[in-house]
Amino acid sequence: MATPFTYKICCMGAGYVGGPTMAVIAAKAPHVKVTVVDISAAQIAAWNSQNLPIYEPGLDEMVFSVRGKNLFFSTDIDGAIKEADMIFVSVNTPTKTSGIGAGRAANIKNCELCARKIAEVATSDKVVVEKSTVPVRTAESIKRVLASASKYQFQVLSNPEFLAEGTAIDDLLHPSRVLIGGEQTPGGFAAIDALVNIYANWVPRNQIITTNLWSSEISKLVANAFLAQRVSSINSITALCEQTDADIDEIAKAIGADVRIGNKFLKASVGYGGSCFQKDILNLVYICETFGLKEVANYWHQVVLMNDYQKSRFARKIVSSMFNTITGKKIAIFGFAFKKDTGDTRESAACYVMKELLDERAIMAVYDPKVQRDQMFEEFRYTCNITPETNDAGRLIVTAPTALDACKGAHAIAVMTEWDEFINYDYEEIYKVMSKPAFVFDGRNILPHAQLRKIGFEVYAIGKPCVSK
Repeated sequence: MATPFTYKICCMGAGYVGGPTMAVIAAKAPHVKVTVVDISAAQIAAWNSQNLPIYEPGLDEMVFSVRGKNLFFSTDIDGAIKEADMIFVSVNTPTKTSGIGAGRAANIKNCELCARKIAEVATSDKVVVEKSTVPVRTAESIKRVLASASKYQFQVLSNPEFLAEGTAIDDLLHPSRVLIGGEQTPGGFAAIDALVNIYANWVPRNQIITTNLWSSEISKLVANAFLAQRVSSINSITALCEQTDADIDEIAKAIGADVRIGNKFLKASVGYGGSCFQKDILNLVYICETFGLKEVANYWHQVVLMNDYQKSRFARKIVSSMFNTITGKKIAIFGFAFKKDTGDTRESAACYVMKELLDERAIMAVYDPKVQRDQMFEEFRYTCNITPETNDAGRLIVTAPTALDACKGAHAIAVMTEWDEFINYDYEEIYKVMSKPAFVFDGRNILPHAQLRKIGFEVYAIGKPCVSK
């Protein structure tokens, strides 16, 4: 029987971008066969199970509706590449930890490995789509690898993702724009059209922007840099608010009412996290340094430094408020994911704050509805070089099955993730099980502060007036 599929896509990388993106393409383009491949058998097994490897609202329903129909997850990388008309490269590009550009430049090793694998096994011409966040001109590098190692023709496109974790499925279903960059040649235009036609199954064509390769690649970095800049800008004012008894939420409302500024990304917090902001800004900084643009590099690097300052300032506030010592004191940590509605812990603000509290020998009980202990310590290891053996971290950092359990005998609560459930807890019951005086440090400004003070808590919030007991 002839295959019902008129087009075949392979996605290399079954992570936070590849999995959701391919699920939506499969759901919206039933005539397209979509195969997601990965070298991790465990990751693929999870995608083929009832417990998907990542949490994202709406993802389960989306995957389950098309899996086994036109969406497949496989470790047969060679087979998927051979049959595909179009190959998405959606692999991790972490910041380099050693060598030239360490701490700033993106490591595109995984992208190059994908290109070499494609060149090795391809038996026909392909369109290769760069989905990973990469430095400018990475597409050119990929094209050179493909051209030097294969007799077939490859068109390389840039198609950066603009997803926000926690709303990724909605972002994919209703994108503000889809950006596609390609070579300005007949072959490049044909490849661009092929990808436009995939997205046009559900995205209005006037929201699909086509550019040259380099504009597309740099647009992704600049978009995240601008968003992070907004967060660091409002967070910088929280320190001033706490010194003058101004209220950061009132300020954000006042300036956000100006249509030239707008009200997006003006929510003050303990700091931004996630896999993109920090990495992309540092990548932008490195690129600017490479081209000798020192002043431009310094400007954008300050966004990162302000974020680091905000996290450290929050940790120091906890220590100074609790009589300048937290050694041996239990602190309940509410949330470890970098934001609500996701299980992603990469660059989580909680990780950095907890590192400073660990240095002070505090005992921390962590409750997060979507993060497990092994995942938490993996982030500690990768981001802060902390293992369970470091400073006795395995004993001093524990996880709790419920928020109430985390609070039993605790001297303080530190809200690190803005999970909705934290707002509606019975804080009178929580207060009863805590040591006194009981402190609340709201790093997300989501709790009912006046109500908590009435119960008896001493409450400290980001950019809020200090209320004396």
